[in-house]
Amino acid sequence: MQTYLVGGAVRDKLLERPIKDKDWVVVGATPEQMLQQGYVAVGADFPVFLHPKSKEEYALARIERKVSAGYTGFSCDASSKVTLKEDLLRRDLTINAMAMDETGNVIDPFKGQEDLDKKLLRHVSEAFVEDPLRVLRVARFAARYHYLGFTIAPETLSLMQTIVTNGELKALSAERVWQETARAILEDHPEVYFESLRACGGLTEWFPELDVLWGIPNPPKWHPEVDTGVHIMMVLQQVTRLSKTLSVRYAALVHDLGKGLTPPEKWPSHRGHEKLGLDAIKTLSARLKVPNGCRDLALMVSEYHTHVHKAFELKASTILSMLNACDVWRKPERFADFLLACKADARGRTTFEDIPYTNADYIWQAYSRAAKVDIKAIVAKGYKGSAIKEQLNQERIRVINELKNSDNK
Repeated sequence: MQTYLVGGAVRDKLLERPIKDKDWVVVGATPEQMLQQGYVAVGADFPVFLHPKSKEEYALARIERKVSAGYTGFSCDASSKVTLKEDLLRRDLTINAMAMDETGNVIDPFKGQEDLDKKLLRHVSEAFVEDPLRVLRVARFAARYHYLGFTIAPETLSLMQTIVTNGELKALSAERVWQETARAILEDHPEVYFESLRACGGLTEWFPELDVLWGIPNPPKWHPEVDTGVHIMMVLQQVTRLSKTLSVRYAALVHDLGKGLTPPEKWPSHRGHEKLGLDAIKTLSARLKVPNGCRDLALMVSEYHTHVHKAFELKASTILSMLNACDVWRKPERFADFLLACKADARGRTTFEDIPYTNADYIWQAYSRAAKVDIKAIVAKGYKGSAIKEQLNQERIRVINELKNSDNK
């Protein structure tokens, strides 16, 4: 019975990155032996155990064979005769197919260290195509290690294209797709995830509303980058500088889906794309089973982001209508997130990357002033029923106008 540290922990140790989780492989043991030593069985599909003290995962070395379609269509052999090399062979990338023994020696049968030096994400074997989830995983790794200069090996990208062409992505569950996507969105370079999926054709199956945006033009005056798909990727780059919150980043990703529905004869104008995108966001979010909080913020950003972009041109009554529609009085934190997504959108354009974007500050000031209007004072003046709300709105419009007039001065 021999135990090895494997996978991501070895990879990140060699890259001198923080190690979040440690996974271990046990060679030459049976489930009964593991239980006798106090390990707790947790694996449903194959033998995985929790260490009695550290609670880290220890899996028996195993061989997987494809028996049916999808990422769950595998049979598993976890007998005590399975070797470490056989276990590592089933892994996705060479940089994830290394092990380390208890003395610190690296076991690297598939040249993972060489690929670390070359900064390549390369598949271990042709069995890569048997698991469609690997398309998303490799794209996520490309996003994670982009800052180090890693790229996907051409031959691996070709296998990813084969998986897509064979329709294997359809076999994935929405939960797994969203799980990988959410993790990728929270990386420092989430745009690389979507660019990598697009490069292998993988956006069309699960993200068609996003995929169509490439090639759709915007007015060059406001969007020197012109292409809407390029703009979205730039917005994703910008939002990472502003927020680590999943809902904000998701909203930034999908805020312009309405432009994919603009009739071509109206290009490069996209009048009305704000509301046009609402159903597209709902459809995409339902397909991926996106959390309600992410979906709701995305809908808000889609519908009202141009309001913020035109903040200084808006009437006080229009600003108040937006504040009411966004339910800012009960959810100010969400509204602050909304403004962050708007700022990312404004900066996600060529030559606009570092603009101050005072529009968001102005709208927040309008909210702050309006929030201070004293409802109790209105009631004390004798207003009742619906008249209270009407008078409250009038007072809020008045203080927003005061801000507007002071800004104009």
